[in-house]
Amino acid sequence: MITPTDQSAGTLQLKGAVADLSDTMDWKRVFSQFSHIVLVANSGLNDVQLLERHYPASTLFVFFNKVYKTLSEDFKGNAILVSRGQPAGANIVYKGEVDEVLAFFEQATFLGILNLRLSLLEKLNTSADFHGAPTGHLDLVGFTDRFYTPGKTPTSGFAMAMWLTGMKLPGSIVLAGFSARRTEKWRVVAAHDWNFEQTCFRLLARADKISIHDGVAINAYENLSDLFPEISKTDIALAAAEVFSERLGNTDAEVDKLISLTGAARKIDQMFRSLRPAWMKKKKPHFPGSKAE
Repeated sequence: MITPTDQSAGTLQLKGAVADLSDTMDWKRVFSQFSHIVLVANSGLNDVQLLERHYPASTLFVFFNKVYKTLSEDFKGNAILVSRGQPAGANIVYKGEVDEVLAFFEQATFLGILNLRLSLLEKLNTSADFHGAPTGHLDLVGFTDRFYTPGKTPTSGFAMAMWLTGMKLPGSIVLAGFSARRTEKWRVVAAHDWNFEQTCFRLLARADKISIHDGVAINAYENLSDLFPEISKTDIALAAAEVFSERLGNTDAEVDKLISLTGAARKIDQMFRSLRPAWMKKKKPHFPGSKAE
């Protein structure tokens, strides 16, 4: 339930503001309180301290699941944690990482957990599952079915960006670190259509419906239509798509070879990850009723 400190002014009591929310309009009311909504991807591109300094105090930062991948110290700004449901529930719940993740947030400015699901196979969790943290639910089953790639599942960041855009909020929606870039540290899971998501992000940015932190790179292909006015933009796009498709096919073939060659190394890596000692996990319960108390 939302508990504004001043109903007439419409101001919002931040601490635990999303507790027990489930109605779309209540969620809209929460997000509408902020001048900027910055979606922070778990990406090596993000320097969260710089992000926090870049935007005004009226900004809400939206984090996703395993924030220890992108946060190195406690975050004191206004924050919501999106925790996506899985068939077994949120992964930070069934992997026992709730306290480790929540420890990064300052209780006074932490609005709570937005427990998200996009399909009927995804299970929502209770506040008790999140060790007493204020929890609201956003059930978007079917929301992306009409436009997302069949056979693929949207990322939580993409779903949130599209949903927030559709809410027509008064504040600005900003994406930070949504690069879909594969590195040694960051995986790009094949279950998602990264090309489609990046295309949507860039179209929305060029239509001024969202902003991309650090901006969108100049598209050199747009200049070709000026250089060769007799060639249509459609033909330019088709030619570019043909080249990209061929290059991607060649890359996939080489990646398959690498996967076969590195099988033993990956098994060793997984073994060492499973031996991660408990003392390496940051556990600092913030919320009354935490199992760690």
